[in-house]
Amino acid sequence: METTDQNNGLLLLKKGQKGIMHALFSRVGIMLVLLVLQALGLFGLFHWFEEFLPHVLGGTVIFMVVMVLYLINSSLDPTAKITWLIVIMLIPVFGALLFWYTQSEIGHRAVKKRLEDILDSTKDMLPQDGGVMAELEKTDPGEAVLARYLRRSGCYPVFGDTRVTFFPLGEDKFAEMLNQLRQAKKYIFLEYFIVEEGMMWGRILEILAQKVKEGVEVKVMYDGTCEFSTLPYNYPKKLQQLGIQCKMFSPMSPFLSTHYNYRDHRKILVIDGHTAFTGGVNLADEYINHIVRYGHWKDTALMVQGEAAKSFALMFLQMWGITERQPQFERYLKAPAPAASHENGYVIPFGDCPLDGDKVGERVYMDILNRAVRYVHIMSPYLILDGEMETALKFAAEKGVDVRLILPGIPDKAAPYALAKTHYKSLLASGVKIYEYTPGFVHAKVFVSDDCRAVVGTINLDYRSLYHHFECAAYLYRTDCIADIEADFEKTLPKCRVVTSETIRQEKRKVKITGALLKAVSPLL
Repeated sequence: METTDQNNGLLLLKKGQKGIMHALFSRVGIMLVLLVLQALGLFGLFHWFEEFLPHVLGGTVIFMVVMVLYLINSSLDPTAKITWLIVIMLIPVFGALLFWYTQSEIGHRAVKKRLEDILDSTKDMLPQDGGVMAELEKTDPGEAVLARYLRRSGCYPVFGDTRVTFFPLGEDKFAEMLNQLRQAKKYIFLEYFIVEEGMMWGRILEILAQKVKEGVEVKVMYDGTCEFSTLPYNYPKKLQQLGIQCKMFSPMSPFLSTHYNYRDHRKILVIDGHTAFTGGVNLADEYINHIVRYGHWKDTALMVQGEAAKSFALMFLQMWGITERQPQFERYLKAPAPAASHENGYVIPFGDCPLDGDKVGERVYMDILNRAVRYVHIMSPYLILDGEMETALKFAAEKGVDVRLILPGIPDKAAPYALAKTHYKSLLASGVKIYEYTPGFVHAKVFVSDDCRAVVGTINLDYRSLYHHFECAAYLYRTDCIADIEADFEKTLPKCRVVTSETIRQEKRKVKITGALLKAVSPLL
C-alpha cells in the first residue's frame, strides 16, 4: 500500500489564485465592470456629443421606463425584482445588458438540455414501493403529500426500513467514513463541493488507491471552483494515474458564461449502493477541526443504509453522466441493497437542480415551517432570505411555534455575515429566536421539527443554495435519529449568545452599513 505522503506527492496544489477568476466572472464582477464602462461611456458622450445630450437623456429615460414595466410584469422572485429595478435605475443601459445576460442561457443551454434528457430517462429508475407509500399515507396524509411532491420533482422515492445515523461533528462523520470506505467491494462514488489536500483527503485517498488495486471502481467529482482555491487544473489526470476516475463539474475557462453561476454544492459519498453519506462536511481539514480557521467548526452529516442509498447513487450518476456519451445507471442500481430490518420511520433523499425553476429545497423547508405545531429548530451558516422564506419563518413564530436559529458567531465571510444581520430585527419582532455560536463557525444545514421530521443536507438559507446551486439532502420522518438531531441542537444552544434588540443596536456601524448596502443586490451575490 502506498503511503499518504507518496500519494500526496502526486497531487500538487496551485495556490495564490483564490477568488480571482470568481470575482472576474461572477455577476458582481460583471456588474462592476459594466458600471465602469458606463461611466467611461457617459463621460465620452458628455465630452464629444454635448449637442445631442437631450436626445440621449430622453432615450435613456424611455428605455428605463420600458425595462421597469417589463420587470414589474415578469415572473421573477419579488426580491430579485427589487434588486434589478435598483440596478437598472442606477445604470440603465448596461444594467439592462447585465439583466439579459444573466437571464439568458449563454454557456449552459447544452448542459441544461443534457441534464433534462438524463433526468427524463431516469425518472422511473428507482420505482416507488407501493406498500411503503400506502403506509405513509395511512400514518400521516400530510407527509404523503410532500412525498408525492418530491417524487414529482425528480426520482426521489420514499423509503422505509432505512438505518439513519446522525453525526453531530465532521470528525464523527470522518471516522465512520473511513470505516465504510475500507469495506467497499464494488464501487465508491464521491461528489463534493470542496476537496483540499491535507490529512483528511490524504487518509481518504490512501484508501481509494488501495481499493482500486482490489478491483473496486472509484469515481470522484468535485466543483470546478476548486481549481482556483485548493487544487490545480490537471488534478483529475493525477488521480487517473492512481486508477481513480475523476471529473471537475463546470471547470472554469476564459469565456463568459452564465453556467459558472451554477455550482455543484452537493456532498455525496456512496458505497456499493447500500451506504451513503451527505451533510455539510467537505473534504478539507477545517471541516473536522484538524486545522482551525474560524474557531471551532460545527458541522453535521448523515449516513443512510439500505435501499435509500441508491437515491444518492442516482443523483451522483446523473451529474456524472452530463459529460458521458452513454451514461450507465442500471448496473449500479439493480442489485438489491441489504434491508435494515425493523428500522422506524421514512427517508426521502432528494436533490435540487437550479436549471428547472423548481425551488425544491426552499419548498421543503417552508413545508416544515408551515406544518410545525410546537417547534422548528434550524442551524445554517448563512441567512440571506427572499421575502417568501422570511415570511414563512415569521408566520410560524407568530402562530406560537418555537422557531430558533443557530448561526455563526465567527463568520467565514464578511459580506454574508453582514447580510444575515439585516434580517435580525424583523425576525425578532415576530418572535423568532436567534443565537450565534460563540466558539466559532456553524456550517451545519439542519431543520428539525416537533420530534418527528428533519432535514440534514447541503442546503443553506441563502440565495446561492436556494436558487443557484445543485444541492441534496435527506428528509426524515419519524426516524429514530431525529431525537439525536434535536439533542445536538439543544446541546449546542448553551454555547451560543442570544441575539436581542440591544445586541443589534450595539453592532458595529461598519457591519450595519455593509449589510444595508449589500441587501439591495443580495440576489446577485
